[in-house]
Amino acid sequence: MARDLRKLFEKERKEKRFKMKEGHEDRFFAKLEDELPKDSPEKSVFSLWMQIAASVVVAVGLSFYYFSSDEGTVDPDEKITVVDRNNPGKKAQGISLGDLSPDLKKIETYYTTNINLQLSELADDPGNKELVDSYMERLAELNKEYQRLNQELNELGPNDQTISALINNLQLRLQLLQKLKSKLNQLKSSKNEQESSNIV
Repeated sequence: MARDLRKLFEKERKEKRFKMKEGHEDRFFAKLEDELPKDSPEKSVFSLWMQIAASVVVAVGLSFYYFSSDEGTVDPDEKITVVDRNNPGKKAQGISLGDLSPDLKKIETYYTTNINLQLSELADDPGNKELVDSYMERLAELNKEYQRLNQELNELGPNDQTISALINNLQLRLQLLQKLKSKLNQLKSSKNEQESSNIV
């Protein structure tokens, strides 16, 4: 009773031949042409300009990425020093925190760059000289402590306590400068408010 279905279908295909109506293929192509969008010369020119613009954007983006990532690399022979307003010519000798590992180099570079940036942004205002000088004295103490820790690093060799103390020192200096900047901004805004109330 079992029949092979393949043989049944093959037999049926041979017996019944289906024919398409006359002109079916022509009607199909005509409908297809109607449905497909027509390429106008204006669209092709616009498309060409869009392709050129996209290519330029990609080229500019890649060149920006290449040059910005190239500038961000730090030369391993380059010594990083924190600006000391009292002794600008003084540099640390021997190994520094950044000489120990690439990660510590990144940390040291981050903090020293931000410290130098904060120092460069300080404006010399005679009205705030006393406040700035008090912060600079504390900053000088932290700088001396950093130099002492760096000397300890050179004499005793790297250890966890000295490394963490050096990093904490950099963090404290940056926090101190940020606090000074915040206080100066508060003083400036209070002076502005006082002047505006005097005007009114």
